[in-house]
Amino acid sequence: MTQPGTPPILTPILTHFDADGQAHMVDVGDKRETRRVAVAQGRITMQPATFAMIQSGTAKKGDVLGIARIAAIQASKRASELIPLCHPIALTRVAVEFALDDAASTIACTVTAETVGRTGVEMEALTAVNVALLTIYDMCKAVDRGMRMDGIQLVEKLGGKSGHWVAGNPG
Repeated sequence: MTQPGTPPILTPILTHFDADGQAHMVDVGDKRETRRVAVAQGRITMQPATFAMIQSGTAKKGDVLGIARIAAIQASKRASELIPLCHPIALTRVAVEFALDDAASTIACTVTAETVGRTGVEMEALTAVNVALLTIYDMCKAVDRGMRMDGIQLVEKLGGKSGHWVAGNPG
């Protein structure tokens, strides 16, 4: 029993399981089409020399961040091929940004994915961030196998029945 004024404990509903506990693709046929946006981010930390090589554009394999940007966009379009119960969706926009932190030898990647549809684009944004960071790793692993990827998360979601959500905000 909860105290007066205490919000009830909500039991989460896992939508990718049916009443018998079997995995299934969620039926979105009755959902309204709305503009949906998801923003995801992550970062990769490396040795200062590796960071300098990327920043100066002197990596042997070429423009590391340019190739990572294309890889992220390509990955966002293939999320449903990689994640078994993810719906294939028509993306209307994918933007990939990199922020370089000299002091920490870290590159942050932020991806914004958008669509007008019946289901969200969180998986597309998250897949894109992961693949961008993996591409940076792949292009630089010959000089720095100790690079570390972390902080990968959804930071904002907009649209659909659940509305606007921002990481760190209650509710």
